[in-house]
Amino acid sequence: MADNTVFDSVFKTMVHKSPRLLVPFINEVFDRCYSTDDELVRFSDEHDTLRGSRVDDAVFRLGDKIYHIECQSTPDSSMVIRMVEYDFAIALERALDGGPPYEMNFPSSCVLFLRHTSGTPDVLTMRVNLPDGGSFEYHTRVVKAQLYSSAEIFEKRLLLLLPYYLMRYERGAAEIASSDIHTYRLLNECSELRRNLEEMTIGTGDAELYRELTELIIKVSDHVFELEETLRKRVRGAMGGEVLDLLTDKLARAEREAAEARERGLRQGIEQGIEQGIEQGIDRGAESLAMHLRKLGVDQAVIDSAVAAMRAEREVKNA
Repeated sequence: MADNTVFDSVFKTMVHKSPRLLVPFINEVFDRCYSTDDELVRFSDEHDTLRGSRVDDAVFRLGDKIYHIECQSTPDSSMVIRMVEYDFAIALERALDGGPPYEMNFPSSCVLFLRHTSGTPDVLTMRVNLPDGGSFEYHTRVVKAQLYSSAEIFEKRLLLLLPYYLMRYERGAAEIASSDIHTYRLLNECSELRRNLEEMTIGTGDAELYRELTELIIKVSDHVFELEETLRKRVRGAMGGEVLDLLTDKLARAEREAAEARERGLRQGIEQGIEQGIEQGIDRGAESLAMHLRKLGVDQAVIDSAVAAMRAEREVKNA
């Protein structure tokens, strides 16, 4: 599977399933102080550009501002051109929603680079020259995921970066796999990541977020260490992969058992309903028969005996 497919899938999963992870990230990048309780409104990811329809990674409103985040697995010198195009499309779309007098408000945007080089800038810049001689500089902030230590990630609650943490070891995977000492250090770090994640999620009652992030961490690590099978399996184990697999199996089994229980309950309900309907029909029939016999002048003792016989026969059939 291609890098961009794996990493884009992981990023979009977090944005769709756990959009609150975006809040600490925005606070860090743009020096904001939003709360995870603040309303976050996601916009459509698809926008029209000069080159056709484009699906952005994350576009949303938080507070009174619009934000746009793109996740890139490798540095790209043309990224600033693409960001100008994407942000212009987003701003233009919002302007058309407002009606005259029209006004364009560009989103606060940034690019998250999962890998970077010494030449990767901290800010993407493009000069825009206007026909009247004026000009301005367009800026997009850059976030370099691998510059954040695990301590910073947990201290600042930047869990959006956590699934990509082990990417910093991909170039040295073969060396790590060939050294017991390096392998031990990596596995120890993985165990520490797992414990910190447990404390921040399960420890605060959010076991679902723990499960989601662990799945994504393992998805990335499986890709990063795919050429080192033994190391890949040991990293998976250190991150709780086996426990997660057992939990997933347990949840799947519980869902199957619940479905089977619902089906049994439905069948029993239908059977009981039919039985009750028959009983109610017999009761109504007995009442109708008794009324008819009374009109014919039949003695009440005889009527009671006939009704009792009907019910006794029914009980024998049900026994």
